[in-house]
Amino acid sequence: MHDDRSLVEARLRRVLDERIRPAVYPESVPLDVAVWHAPGEPVPVAEGLAAEPGPIRVGARWGAPWGTSWFRVTGTVPEEWAGRTVEAVLDLGFDENMPGFQCEGLVYRPDGTPVKGLNPRNQWVRIGAPVAGGEEVRLHVEAASNPVILDYHPFRPTPLGDKDTAGDEPQYTLTRMDLAVLDETVWNLVIDLEVLGELMAELPADAPRRWEILRAVEAALDAIDLQDVNGTAQAARSRLTGVLSVPAAPSAHRISAVGHAHIDSAWLWPLRETVRKVARTTANMTALAEDEPDFVFAMSQAQQWAWVKEHRPEVWARVKKAVADGRFVPAGGMWVESDTNMPGSEAMARQFVHGKRFFLDEFGIENDEAWLPDTFGFAAGLPQIIRAAGTTRLLTQKISWSQTNTFPHHTFWWEGIDGTRIFTHFPPVDTYNCSMKGSELAHASRNFKDKGRARHSLAPTGWGDGGGGTTREMVAKAARVRDLEGSPSVVWETPREFFEKAEADYPDPPVWVGELYLELHRATLTSQAQTKQGNRRSEHLLREAELWAATAAVRTGVPYPYEELDRIWKTVLLHQFHDILPGSSIAWVHREARATYRRIAAELEGIIDAAQRALAGEGTRSLVFNAAPHTRDGVAAGAAGETPPPAGVTVAERPEGGHVLANGLLRIEIDARGLVVSVYDTTAERETVAPGAAANLLQLHPDFPNMWDAWDVDAFYRNAVTDLTSVDELTAGEDGRSVRIVRSFGSSTVSQVLSLRPGERRLSIDTEVDWHETEKFLKLAFPLDLHAERYASETQFGHFHRPTHTNTSWEAAKFEACNHRFVHLEEPGWGVAVVNDSTYGHDVTRAVRTDGDRGTTTTVRVSLLRAPRFPDPETDQGVHRFRHALVPGAGIADAVREGWRINLPERRVTGGREVAPLVTVDNDAVVVTAVKLADDGSGDVVVRFHEAHGGRARATLTVGFDVAEVTATDLLERPLADRPEREGNRVPVRLRPFELVTLRLARV
Repeated sequence: MHDDRSLVEARLRRVLDERIRPAVYPESVPLDVAVWHAPGEPVPVAEGLAAEPGPIRVGARWGAPWGTSWFRVTGTVPEEWAGRTVEAVLDLGFDENMPGFQCEGLVYRPDGTPVKGLNPRNQWVRIGAPVAGGEEVRLHVEAASNPVILDYHPFRPTPLGDKDTAGDEPQYTLTRMDLAVLDETVWNLVIDLEVLGELMAELPADAPRRWEILRAVEAALDAIDLQDVNGTAQAARSRLTGVLSVPAAPSAHRISAVGHAHIDSAWLWPLRETVRKVARTTANMTALAEDEPDFVFAMSQAQQWAWVKEHRPEVWARVKKAVADGRFVPAGGMWVESDTNMPGSEAMARQFVHGKRFFLDEFGIENDEAWLPDTFGFAAGLPQIIRAAGTTRLLTQKISWSQTNTFPHHTFWWEGIDGTRIFTHFPPVDTYNCSMKGSELAHASRNFKDKGRARHSLAPTGWGDGGGGTTREMVAKAARVRDLEGSPSVVWETPREFFEKAEADYPDPPVWVGELYLELHRATLTSQAQTKQGNRRSEHLLREAELWAATAAVRTGVPYPYEELDRIWKTVLLHQFHDILPGSSIAWVHREARATYRRIAAELEGIIDAAQRALAGEGTRSLVFNAAPHTRDGVAAGAAGETPPPAGVTVAERPEGGHVLANGLLRIEIDARGLVVSVYDTTAERETVAPGAAANLLQLHPDFPNMWDAWDVDAFYRNAVTDLTSVDELTAGEDGRSVRIVRSFGSSTVSQVLSLRPGERRLSIDTEVDWHETEKFLKLAFPLDLHAERYASETQFGHFHRPTHTNTSWEAAKFEACNHRFVHLEEPGWGVAVVNDSTYGHDVTRAVRTDGDRGTTTTVRVSLLRAPRFPDPETDQGVHRFRHALVPGAGIADAVREGWRINLPERRVTGGREVAPLVTVDNDAVVVTAVKLADDGSGDVVVRFHEAHGGRARATLTVGFDVAEVTATDLLERPLADRPEREGNRVPVRLRPFELVTLRLARV
């Protein structure tokens, strides 16, 4: 037989596009349309419904960027359509290729009842099935004219990312507003032919099954009268029955389809628009669940559920019913799908505390999976946090985006820094917006790396980003491939049902140890510096507020600000979403974030000040409050007291130009260029800076990645570098312990203050940059005379080691990595720490000197600023302030202590009495990360701590008040089976490396 595959396949494509799909709606009549454009921000639903609209016609332009237009559509169902299925087809000007990135709408009845969302792939509203004929139709559409930011020419700078710069040019053309008859036979024929055509294309050319499908499709096309598609569609469908009823092979891959709509809590739209995106999508998904008995939808991010409850109570009622019916499933157990690299220890814990508690309080449901399909890599401390929250599983997708190395597993145990393991799944479908295409299903089956040992995978199915979620077409396709030869078998299931099957299927999967590093989006550790600084400052202010408010409540009876702290925590957690904290959102989002962080800081400063004044009482003594977890200047952690006067620091002229700082422990030479050419540790008699090199060196690189500007920095950025060595000003500080350096470059200036404090082994570096560059990357370099094959960077509840070499492609790909408060390098017996108060991105490289001593230079470079132009064309323009410190002779204990110290500066309060700590720990390896009152309002004190040095630790926790009971709890402060020992007010503890413990202390 001649090979006519191409001929038949081309015929199928054309007939579907030009004849069959247009016949889905064979008859239509126009609706009458009127519109009211809301001034300014969105208005309440009642106001939109009550507004008096003006005329508009199909073909008219509408919708200023970020505007809201209320369309009223009215009409009458023709009498002759009686007994048929009728829908309103409402096309606001959609591009079907951009679900989630365009205009969107939510349809209401006149009484304000929400019906469903309108999206590029979901433009219909059911009027009746069947209709009686003559029905009056009246619908209202709240339409959002969100501008297209990520266009067909992506990553080009645009002013559309902020309403202040977007202008008022209409964005869309009203395309169709009709009542139409839905021919369900033709609609089903379309699904039949799409499923078979897509399956056929994935089968081998010589496979008998492919030819059977081809001949059946050809027969179906022969049965269609192209001038009477509606009259012949059933005949065409009957010729496909045979090939659609052949069951799947017993060995077929099994896919659990989970209805899904990944909605970024902010990204190319502001937070307020996400509130409406979630309402539109949940209205869609509850409606689909009512129509489709097998369909199950899962939604993560408790914050988004809370938005529906607060802002759309009518939709919330439907959501609650769907949850009770088991059709609408809370997933993930986090407040938002946050970044997991940059949030601090307590913040990462609170993501689960607030997320899981919301679902427990609202529905009595506790999910067992962390659901993070789109997060940009996963810190090595996360497994312990997941487990401590009572969760045992993780789902993600993004690692499949890695540019260099292909991750070797799809189902595996992920082991964190403390040895905790989490059952983890990467869906091999390689998308969190699966649409049930044959190509997607075939890819999942072929791509699944655990074949032969396991056979189950998950497919998150539905349009995300506000695209409306799962469609009825996806559900129909899934029904056809539930048991179909040549295709994986698909069944709708909840995440829990999938994981139970996967664990039973694969009880002993392989183990991956350490971070799940995404070899992409590395620049998210640096973009939008002020957003990152706001997050870091908020985390530490929250620590202080909880500590001092709890201490004041126990010591003086001052009321604890439960509601205020709960609200602030949720705001901070929201802004850790994986497109806000990483700096990859539009200008509007980051402008609002900066304002939010300022407001949070003021409120927390007020809580801290009130608590400290209540504790200090009346008096004239100058008291230092120490919120750090280690004793500082003689003041215990969590205490307040007086500190002794410091010894001296000297500043001298350097004979060759520049200055010398010394305090008896360190001798710092700053040359005439303002560069640090020597940091001499007088105790160890050792030089810190590599021979011939200079530290505190600012370096400027070009930064124009191939794509994803705010997200990416590509390795070739290193090919060109400018060392900033010209100096405008170099002066000794009037305080007698610092040197000030001013430089200018391009359109920017930078001023730095390098200082020593008496009795401290730390060179402090305060940097202020007035930044007006574009597409540049600014680094701060410290070339160290140190030979180390690995280095430590802080992560949640511990630290993680990375190699300094690039032996393999896996190591070479980590050319930009994340740290929290410190990076630490060490030779046996002597090391160096670089600590910071607000930066995350860094790189560490090594080189062997070819002359002189032929020693090793290991260079730590801190990432300060970038200047991408998409999606925010003004990213980071303006003034920025950073604090870093170089700590020579530092062991890991010093790195931990100095990292806390720079982030929690001392506070001085005038009062009459010293303040004793609520709890003390007698081993600096055991770090207390939180002291607070229990969330249930009982007045119990909750203390969270962990082993921070990477070894085993024994310590005694001494409680500074009378204790009735000590209970070990999970992160949600629920009791665990283990009962701590107690000797009065002393609690002995033994910790494994990086072990995390939460104790609840009931007061007498």
